[in-house]
Amino acid sequence: MDDEARPGYWPVPVWFLLTDRPTDKARWKRLMDGVHKARAAGAMVTAQVAGRPVGVLLGIDTALNPFSIRPSYQELLKLPAEERIRRLQDPRCARRFCRRHRRPKLIHRLSQFRQRITTSWHRMFPMSDPPNYEPEASESIAAIAARSNHSPDEIAYDYLAGGAEKFLFFPIVGYNEDNHDIIRTMLTDDATILGLSDGGAHCSSIVDASVPSWMLIHWARDRTRGERLPLELVVKRQTSETAAFFGFHDRGVLAAGKKADVNVIDYNALRLHVPEVRYDLPKNGRRLVQRVDGYRATLVAGTTTFENGEYTGATPGRLVRAG
Repeated sequence: MDDEARPGYWPVPVWFLLTDRPTDKARWKRLMDGVHKARAAGAMVTAQVAGRPVGVLLGIDTALNPFSIRPSYQELLKLPAEERIRRLQDPRCARRFCRRHRRPKLIHRLSQFRQRITTSWHRMFPMSDPPNYEPEASESIAAIAARSNHSPDEIAYDYLAGGAEKFLFFPIVGYNEDNHDIIRTMLTDDATILGLSDGGAHCSSIVDASVPSWMLIHWARDRTRGERLPLELVVKRQTSETAAFFGFHDRGVLAAGKKADVNVIDYNALRLHVPEVRYDLPKNGRRLVQRVDGYRATLVAGTTTFENGEYTGATPGRLVRAG
């Protein structure tokens, strides 16, 4: 008897997070090969992939930065961000920070991730405006320092002390080749689904809310360091494909009788802003937000919820449970 004929049996879709990792650069390819073999055998397996490198933002008012483990910086954390920046802009403070070497014993006590943040200057990139998530190696703190008479510590310190709006982009995964070519390979594979987001777990270090807009801006319009993607594919990946994968067959396409969930976009005006730190969570909690220009209207089930970037106050959405 076939498995499908057994009473109570039905195939269940399985998906898992897939990124390329710097500690095992061939891992993503092995896993994709496994996905294709499993699918050929009848399994419903899909790799969930990110549209851009997953990275943290390092700044004076974020959760982490290259100086955050130093005892002298720990003292500054007791101060409001504005006062902290004012102190850091004092030349005497700068000399004290950059002349004191990091203590190897202190670094070795840290997690592997935090060790990388304190030492990997070649993976730290000053964030431009608009943000560039595909920077070249020559734009890293290490490269800038190599072209100057200053140490990476000094370059990073001077940049970050410029204000709370200054961030270093530190790609953790998805940037093994210093470009987005591997991500493009994943995005064009039929056995993947686009949808990675941090979901707010690290909201003072990571902001992924801009990824849907960035997909349109970068992959379909502005990418210069490699091939782009067709606009139709980028839209399909974020609408009908996602809806169908999770069983929402009443939405995801513009068709009679479907849910009217629609974004009206001025495509040429789409532009991401540099992220901002806000203290608007419960108990004055901190989070990163990132604004975008170009959305003329957002409709949920036919009701306008945003117009020209402003919230209308409408709440037509509701919780939908499986089944």
